[in-house]
Amino acid sequence: MLGRMARTRDEKVAFHQAVYEKVQLIPHGKVTSYGHIAKLVGRPNNSRQVGQSLKHFRANNRLIPVQLRIADIDSFPWWRVVSSQGAISKREDMGGVIAQVNHLREEGVEVNERYGSYSLNLVDFGWFPLPAENDADGDEPVPE
Repeated sequence: MLGRMARTRDEKVAFHQAVYEKVQLIPHGKVTSYGHIAKLVGRPNNSRQVGQSLKHFRANNRLIPVQLRIADIDSFPWWRVVSSQGAISKREDMGGVIAQVNHLREEGVEVNERYGSYSLNLVDFGWFPLPAENDADGDEPVPE
């Protein structure tokens, strides 16, 4: 049982690390979706886990081995990840939504507001590179 728990923890840490590596590749002024990050890390069915990984970035970054951690956490571009429809995901605290909107606008991304919801045009601002052929096939879900 202890071996499985350690393996599960290692899998979680590896997933977070892979997500953070891919998010750092998103160019300035571009965005991608939670689902596309999931595809890029070889877990196409885990877009919600990508969202959770980003939500808990500061805590999860501490789990990653020191030499692989993101050193400058304030410049980590979490704001460049949006829903597959180009919407900025709602949160319990609107402060996070406003921070994301502000970061994107500072990068030249046109963010539209309608009835308290924010969205952008993925055709104009999307970044969707193909996953590497040697990535995992994504059949196994990430442990929760």
